[in-house]
Amino acid sequence: MAPRFSVTYFIRASDAEEAKSRALDIALEQTVEIPRSVVPKGYVEDEILGRLETLEKDPAGRPGYLAQISYSEDDVGGDFLQFLNIVFGNSSIKPGLKVEDISLSPGILAICKGPRHGIAGLRAKAGIGDTPLLMSAIKPVGLSTAELARLAHDFALGGMHFVKDDHGLVDQKTSPFKGRLKACVEAVGEANAKTGGRTSFVPNITGPATLIVERAKQAQEMGAGAVMIAPALAGYDVIRALAADPSFSLPIVSHPAFSGANVVSPDCGFSHRSFFGTLHRLMGADAVIYPNFGGRFGFTREECLSIAKACEEDLGGPKAIVAAPGGGMTFNRVPEMREAYGNDVMYLIGGALLQEPNLTDACRRLVAAVYA
Repeated sequence: MAPRFSVTYFIRASDAEEAKSRALDIALEQTVEIPRSVVPKGYVEDEILGRLETLEKDPAGRPGYLAQISYSEDDVGGDFLQFLNIVFGNSSIKPGLKVEDISLSPGILAICKGPRHGIAGLRAKAGIGDTPLLMSAIKPVGLSTAELARLAHDFALGGMHFVKDDHGLVDQKTSPFKGRLKACVEAVGEANAKTGGRTSFVPNITGPATLIVERAKQAQEMGAGAVMIAPALAGYDVIRALAADPSFSLPIVSHPAFSGANVVSPDCGFSHRSFFGTLHRLMGADAVIYPNFGGRFGFTREECLSIAKACEEDLGGPKAIVAAPGGGMTFNRVPEMREAYGNDVMYLIGGALLQEPNLTDACRRLVAAVYA
């Protein structure tokens, strides 16, 4: 008998009978995808078919139930994308179903080695101890390479640990990828030479499938400190493949673009913690950007803190990663953010700094406020 892993689903249902019926349907849909009456006896029924383990009324008070369904490692076949397919393939198309939590097995952990660096590696790269990390973004699209490089220089001069491309910067004619990469790495290097700092430039390598690995290798060769990918755009296996590639050694930052539909519904998709926390660690992201509470995207404080907790809880192997809340961060919210997240966090601050008359001084004031 192969080991089994399990997924806990929230099921919208009016009573236990309806919830059980829907849970058993998930067990079928996610594995054999045939009527229960024709599931072959023996190995298929005993091993391959999903198994309803527990069913209880939702303790959070939502109108539904939590069902824990286990699946055999044999369903997965050693394939990360098939693991995702088993977790929430066809059933993701059905309303009133949400992945709440994922419990792993040895075989799944063997497929998902997790991040190469994690939060400890990012802190080491930045040259800091157990304190918060700081990241800023150069923007907007439409600026020239020289203008963007100047922003990168000033962010680094002000003490940001990581300076990344905006997620909308790719290969536009105003700032082609390779030229921007070279200019920004050099600009950050110049700032580091002046301050003795260890700021890293993080290019956005999200793009056509045929170019992502090429851009990743270019970033490594030209001295970038990490790369950024939006997995919901590029594909969920891209981060895993890069994190496992022995010829690639840079940290990977995940961007949430195109992923909102996975989490924003109260009873469809994934819980915030399982998507931005568990799945991104299994993909191999070292840092996961997500919308901060109190910003323009509507994530609640509870949802954001659940992500941060999932980034560091023990999964039985994958390293802890750094939660990187962005959006809505201002100078007067620093104490609130420090109280909420503590030290194990990377603050992503962009607009609040760019609107200041002197960017470098603004960065220095932010650093002082965060470390006060």
